[in-house]
Amino acid sequence: MNDMTIRTDRKTWMSVLAKAPAQRLAQLWDAAGSAPEHSFLRAPERGAVMVRGRTGATGAPFNLGEMTVTRCAVKLADGTVGHGYVQGRDKAKAVTAALVDALMQTDRAEAVHAAILSPLMAEAQMAAEAKAAKAAATKVEFFTLVRGED
Repeated sequence: MNDMTIRTDRKTWMSVLAKAPAQRLAQLWDAAGSAPEHSFLRAPERGAVMVRGRTGATGAPFNLGEMTVTRCAVKLADGTVGHGYVQGRDKAKAVTAALVDALMQTDRAEAVHAAILSPLMAEAQMAAEAKAAKAAATKVEFFTLVRGED
């Protein structure tokens, strides 16, 4: 993956950070080194968002319910701004996600991707494959025999 692809795929890395287990993200962040100098544009705060759904994925949208989220915005010493939105009430995870987002927009993007995002994406892929394999094990094949009656 080249540097330009890494920097332009923000939607992917924000999704990976939001879905990552908090403990695993913290482990990878700690192993990657110390946090860069930064200030808070928006300190971590908790809130709620409305989750919407669609019947059959194509029907009219409807409000499913509310979900708790935590958000944070940081500004690095060089002026780069990063945002973190995570499900739940984990302020530390929101700060880490915001810092990773900011670093992914700098010249450290490749190192951050290799140290944090690549392992998280690989683990998410393995979990999805394991879930699919477990579901496939319960699949039932139905077939009809021709009776020979006209």
